Amino acid sequence: MIRSDDINEALYSSWCTDNGGREKASQEVERLISVLPDKRQLEFMKLEYYNFIHFGMNTFYKREWGDGSEELSQFNPTDLDTDQWCSVLKETGSKGIIITAKHHDGFCLFNTACTDHNVMNTPFGKDIVAMLSESCKKYDMKLGIYLSPWDRHEKTYGTDGYNDFFVAQLRELCTNYGDIFCFWFDGACGEGKNGKKQVYDWERYYAVIRELQPEAVISVCGPDVRWIGNEAGKTRKSEWSVIPASRNANSEIIENSQKAEKKAGKLQNVKETDADLGSRELVKNYEKLIFKPAEADVSVNYGWFYNDKKFKRASKMRTPEELAEIYFAAVGGNASLLLNVPPDTSGLINKRSVDQLKEFTRLIKAPFENEERLYASNLISDGYKLAPDELFNDGEGYMLLDGEKGVQLIFESAISVTAITLRENLAFSQRVEELEIYASKGKGFSKVYSGTVIGSKKIVRFSKPVKATELLIVPTVSRGNPVLKDIRVYKK
Repeated sequence: MIRSDDINEALYSSWCTDNGGREKASQEVERLISVLPDKRQLEFMKLEYYNFIHFGMNTFYKREWGDGSEELSQFNPTDLDTDQWCSVLKETGSKGIIITAKHHDGFCLFNTACTDHNVMNTPFGKDIVAMLSESCKKYDMKLGIYLSPWDRHEKTYGTDGYNDFFVAQLRELCTNYGDIFCFWFDGACGEGKNGKKQVYDWERYYAVIRELQPEAVISVCGPDVRWIGNEAGKTRKSEWSVIPASRNANSEIIENSQKAEKKAGKLQNVKETDADLGSRELVKNYEKLIFKPAEADVSVNYGWFYNDKKFKRASKMRTPEELAEIYFAAVGGNASLLLNVPPDTSGLINKRSVDQLKEFTRLIKAPFENEERLYASNLISDGYKLAPDELFNDGEGYMLLDGEKGVQLIFESAISVTAITLRENLAFSQRVEELEIYASKGKGFSKVYSGTVIGSKKIVRFSKPVKATELLIVPTVSRGNPVLKDIRVYKK
């Protein structure tokens, strides 16, 4: 082990490869690796996968966007069961649920004193956010809140008074429902009843959340978590968390997200010009950089709210195979996955969705059923050194790569490797730019994988199991010395 006073020497000692011809240590490299996540971002990135619940008036009107004129009498789920939501989603590996407490139509699923247009004045007459809060506690899941800034029912929308209205609703949600892990704001901004658009006081909104829910991340139109750039769950080849501060600003999100009702169901593609958000070549042109992890959001169907016409047609539903590939690309590519699962008019996740999720769960777990117990905390070899646990807040072991070959894993006998997962210690920033993995059966090494960034998690899957008595994991290009925290090898 290295002593705490050796930490800087280990981190900044020269890395043995040629680093792809790029600088190993320089003022620019120091600038890049000085951009670090805060505590709430580090905790958020541990979640990896959680769910959206889109539910509200739109469910009963069979549409994506309401206009605020909906009749309260139409909202009457007959069998609503938030325990069922949590039970079904937890079985998929989900860590939390973000509910549409208010969508663009202004209808609120919580008991608010700010407007009569809420669930308490419907035939159902119960606070659904409160119900979900209790269910999340019961099933050890986290609760998140989607609160649409666009409100097509509220008469003050488009005036300064609306910011007071919105802040009042934020205060209710921050104080009445326990711990909130995420407030999720999209870029919806349209006309209100008076034909005016609202100028949102984002900084004021953030201040209320920081005051009342200091551990919550503020996502998309917020400072903590960035939108992937589309609603199809598509991720980039290299997803960077260290990006220019000017990218993904609220104005850009508003411009590129929901624009008109007729386009609400159409999925956007990542613009080619936005394919690179964090390479050295790009970020050198920007003075201010920030750490902002990515989130991919996608729905189980081609739409966000439940609609019988869509859920009865296979062509309107994503297959479990599609969802699994989205999961592997996002969670295994330095992003988190927010998967929308909308309940039907009864208030339940229906059988077709449950069956879809069961197969999705089987597919995402399949490569990881048998784990070779290889962790950063119990691997000691000449290929790297282990930092003492007391240097780190969460008590986990962390590797500081400092050898000629990278990390060499030697097995007692040959194993058939189906997958490998890697994690960086992001408390030292995101560093690894390119990565290679080699396998040996005792007669030299063969390259079995070549890829880019690691970040919060890299999932490497093999279409055919790789037979190996040894594995060699080599970060071939890195910003300073790579710092990994976890390696897991899975076998057939």
